[in-house]
Amino acid sequence: MNVSLTGTLARFVNRQVRSGRYQTASEVVREGLRLLEERQKDRAAALAAVKPKVAVGLKRLDEGRVPDGQAVFERAVARLRGSRRKAG
Repeated sequence: MNVSLTGTLARFVNRQVRSGRYQTASEVVREGLRLLEERQKDRAAALAAVKPKVAVGLKRLDEGRVPDGQAVFERAVARLRGSRRKAG
C-alpha cells in the first residue's frame, strides 16, 4: 500500500522518527491509525448512548410532554450561578 502525505504531514512523521520514539515512518502511521480507530469507536459508543435519550425526548414531544424552554433555561442559569459562588 502506498500513501501520499502532504509536506506538513511528512515533516511531522519525520520529526517523530527523529525523536527516537518510533523506529520507522510506518510505526508513526500505524500509531496514528490506531488512535483514529479508537476515536471512532469512542464516538460510536457516545452516539449509541445518546440515541435512546433522543428517542425518549422525541416520544415525549409526540405526547405533548414538553418542558417550558424558558423555565429550563432559568434553572440552568441558576445552577451556573450557584456553581460560580461555590468555586469563587
